[in-house]
Order: sequence, then C-alpha cells, then structure tokens
Amino acid sequence: MSEIFLLHHALGLTKGINVFADKLREAGHTVHVPDLYDGNLFTDIEDGIAYVNEIGFEEITERGIREASKFPREIVYAGFSLGVVAAQKLAQTREGACGALLFYSCVPTSMFGSPWPAKLPVQIHGMDTDPYFVDEGDIEAARELVTTADHAELFLYPGDQHLFADSSLPSYNADATTLLLQRVLEFLRHLDT
Repeated sequence: MSEIFLLHHALGLTKGINVFADKLREAGHTVHVPDLYDGNLFTDIEDGIAYVNEIGFEEITERGIREASKFPREIVYAGFSLGVVAAQKLAQTREGACGALLFYSCVPTSMFGSPWPAKLPVQIHGMDTDPYFVDEGDIEAARELVTTADHAELFLYPGDQHLFADSSLPSYNADATTLLLQRVLEFLRHLDT
C-alpha cells in the first residue's frame, strides 16, 4: 500500500478533501492531509485566492514543502488545484518520490528548474472545459508533461467544474469523481507491484 501526501485546494481543508482522503484510506493507503490555511475555509475560489495573496503564494507553497519534510521521501505526492504546485514541485525535485497525482492543475516543469524525472509515474485529472484548467495553460503543461514522462496519463472529464471531486462543494460531480477514484486506485495498485 502507498503512503500519500495530499494537499488541499484554494478553499482550504474542506470536508470533501477529508472524504476523498478517507476513500484512499479505505483502500488501505496511508494518507497525510496537512492544513496549509491554519483552519481557514472559504466558500468561493476568489476568496481563497485573496487569502493566498495575503499570505503569499510562495509561503503557501513552502508550507506544503515544510509539511512534507515530516514524512518519508518515499511517498506519493498529490494536490488539488492550488495544492498541485507544492505537490508537483516535491514530486519533481525531492529524491525518492514514488508518484504524483495532480488534480485540476499542472504547471510547466520548467517552473522548478529541472525536468520531470522520466521514470516517475504521474496522473493528471481535469475537466475538459474547466476555465481554470483549460484557459490558464494547465492543460498545455499537462500535455507537455505526459510527453516527457515514461508513465504519465492525462484524464479529461466532460464538464466545466474546477473542484469537481470535492463532495462538500456545489461543483461536485459524482460520476466524474467515481471514475477519477477508480483511476487513482489503479495507479496506486501499480505502484505497489
């Protein structure tokens, strides 16, 4: 079974993030879900981003990296939207990473000054008309990453919702989340073999 370090999105550590982590735990995985917002929660993305801007985007990313240092290097890094930045940076630059799960976001690998480790498995999930994922360049970064890694998959789901796998939000899409979870659990099973 895998050990997973999971970082939340711009709304904070919502109930839906914990539900998602619990689904992974039910499958036998160990999941660590730090709160990078010190208990603050938001109801819309703009308010969450305003909080990030107040604290500092780099500081939020560094909080994720500091939290990761409490756990073994041999871990799967996962992130939802905002949390993808730290998760991707850790997976790409911290020796020992076992895999990466990037939900709703992906940044160019050049952002971290090194290429994606070719042998490091990664899955990227997003909706095909999500304006954050499609219009802000994430889908291009995801496609580029898939061409450079030996074991990389990009999964697109029909729809325009950004935070679609968070069951505590109006954007939740049960069908897409069920499929996403199946794919994630299959990914984790392959890591264990």
